[in-house]
Amino acid sequence: MTPAARPLRIGNASGFYGDRFDAMREMLTGGELDVLTGDYLAELTMLILGRDRLKDPRAGYARTFLRQLEECLGLAHERGVRIVANAGGLNPAGLADAVRQLADRLGIPVRVAHVEGDDLHSRYPDSLAAHAYLGGFGIAACLREGADIVVTGRVTDAALVTGPAAAHFGWGSGDHDRLAGAVVAGHVLECGAQATGGNYAFFHEFRESGGDLRHPGFPLAELHEDGTCVITKHPGTGGLVDVGTVTAQLLYETAGARYAGPDVTARLDTVRLTQDGPDRVRVEGVRGEAPPPTLKVGVNRLGGFRNEVAFVLTGLDIEAKASLVREQMTDALSKSLPAEVRWDLVRTDRPDAPTEETASALLRLVVRDRDQETVGRSLSGAAVELALASYPGFHVLAPPGKGSPYGVFEDVYVPHGAVDHVAVLHDGRRITVPPAPDTAVFDDVPQPPAPDPQPPLPDPQPPGPTRHAPLGLVAGARSGDKGGNANVGVWVRTDEAYRWLAHELTVDRFRQLIPESGQLKVTRHPLPALRALNFVVEGVLGEGVAAQHRFDPQAKALGEWLRSRHLDIPETLL
Repeated sequence: MTPAARPLRIGNASGFYGDRFDAMREMLTGGELDVLTGDYLAELTMLILGRDRLKDPRAGYARTFLRQLEECLGLAHERGVRIVANAGGLNPAGLADAVRQLADRLGIPVRVAHVEGDDLHSRYPDSLAAHAYLGGFGIAACLREGADIVVTGRVTDAALVTGPAAAHFGWGSGDHDRLAGAVVAGHVLECGAQATGGNYAFFHEFRESGGDLRHPGFPLAELHEDGTCVITKHPGTGGLVDVGTVTAQLLYETAGARYAGPDVTARLDTVRLTQDGPDRVRVEGVRGEAPPPTLKVGVNRLGGFRNEVAFVLTGLDIEAKASLVREQMTDALSKSLPAEVRWDLVRTDRPDAPTEETASALLRLVVRDRDQETVGRSLSGAAVELALASYPGFHVLAPPGKGSPYGVFEDVYVPHGAVDHVAVLHDGRRITVPPAPDTAVFDDVPQPPAPDPQPPLPDPQPPGPTRHAPLGLVAGARSGDKGGNANVGVWVRTDEAYRWLAHELTVDRFRQLIPESGQLKVTRHPLPALRALNFVVEGVLGEGVAAQHRFDPQAKALGEWLRSRHLDIPETLL
């Protein structure tokens, strides 16, 4: 095997800003690696970093990355492991300089490069942050020129893998199938322990069989020149890697069969997963198509100010108590009524409860307005003044504060040529990264390059006895957010179960099981090769996670709610 054809072992040490601090050291000491990646950015993170930079122009990057490097830079250098991370956030050049200063102080000779061009704030001057999602070829240019550490701003999560793979194997922009395989590998790795048993629907089965989920290892991919890979983890680490954990992560925060990005559009309906031994899942068959001619841009704006108070209602007459305090608060707020007022009564109480907590329900009041005073002092004063003048047992979980700013997130799209994608090398040279020469043209910019293929449904199961039971007895699910939309991926583990699921879990049935989706647009995407259905619920998260529109603002548990709902399931599947 020539060095260029040698498989690339690429691991992940972070799935979000605030992930396990010791993961970088664990990955560097746990086994062989060629490249270690870290994903620190999310829609909410960009807003947080934007607010940081308002206070200090030198800020805007993930500071924990620097602290991790202080402990691990020597290890990475000794072991020849290159590090690629999007921890640069809003200020990749600033982070690159900080890494160089750290390396000089530690006496470790490393070459640090960074990628820039994603910042489009000048196009959206009313935003707090506006960043295009770049692809992996800027990262590849840095690595080809000898960089040991590459930091980026807003790139796609999968670019952290496509970049090193393109550099290692010599792929070009036209290698669609190979790039698509790397995109799938990158999507599986990007969320860290979610691929190794974290947040996994069937976690209880693994624990009941003696498995240890207390400290899951982080995932890695053995990526081959043809774009196939094996997803695994370091020997002896906790958690598990099986077809189920990889399927769950493949469905996370996706939509239809086409998974479009700046480098390539990966066809998720072509992915084949097979167990390749303990904690090893082979991923093959991935086909790629040309990327769309536009780049997604995430625009974060300050939406206004938000405040909330949770009234605790205990014992008898819960509905009447809620009605009284709601009338009182509505009357008190009428002098300076917030633009948005939302009430939610959460019935956590139960009759004849053995503890006061289990005898109590929560009545949440959330207010929003452009004016901080309207949601701050007005709400606080109104709630506190009721302490001795409302329902029996009056108290709140915590007094409302002065109101905190919230953000809104919007997706917009720009042509590739609207960004200056540049690799800035360790010696100061700047390499311009051209956009993909071939794109799939379509009329409506935010849409995929072509309608998603609609595979034929399997034959329905023959009629037989059923039992009214939770969907989760036969199906797993994972859900997440994309701006104001949520996706819920549902999968089963046998062909027979998919025959039933594909006919039973229609859009209408989904709306029945998840009533808040009833008036929203819901799209179903079948993925038979994964025995899965993916549902996209548009607008359920309002203006995105930073707006805190609903109880579960990122829809993290929407899939688990769906699994808990009851429907008629064939007894043969139970």
